[in-house]
Amino acid sequence: MKLIITDIENFNVPVEGEYKVIKPQGEIRHCIGCFGCWVKTPGKCVLHDGYEGTGSDMGKCTELILISRCYYGSVSPFVKMVQDRAISYIHADFVIRKGKMHHKRRYKNIITLSAHLYGENITDIEKETARELLKANADNYDGLVKEVYFYKSVEELEGVIL
Repeated sequence: MKLIITDIENFNVPVEGEYKVIKPQGEIRHCIGCFGCWVKTPGKCVLHDGYEGTGSDMGKCTELILISRCYYGSVSPFVKMVQDRAISYIHADFVIRKGKMHHKRRYKNIITLSAHLYGENITDIEKETARELLKANADNYDGLVKEVYFYKSVEELEGVIL
């Protein structure tokens, strides 16, 4: 399953195969760093606002696709908040991977990550930052990077098939 996290409310990009879209629908609460998703309700956020299952959704996906306006080489505040709320995807315990300490996997799936970032005048430095951030996300999720794509507008994305 493809899991798509986007800041586009009227998401209208064609997707092949099975997928789920997480997009702005009502208010999303900030992760409060309580670690309840690791200890009290493993795999699920303790805040109930419709986004509490994102970590377990990630545990069911094979591809995580981020679609967002580019903010200084990163994703939008909404997409970042969803990612923060999905910290339960990883386990509280640590392991050493590639010589660095990371959280242990909670789920067996291996996620391939891609990002589709849009915005006028995305600089080369922002593009490089975006590539490095996606690689860091993949390392933290113990996943793989597919690609980072850049578009000048949301409309340009409508010609893409995910």
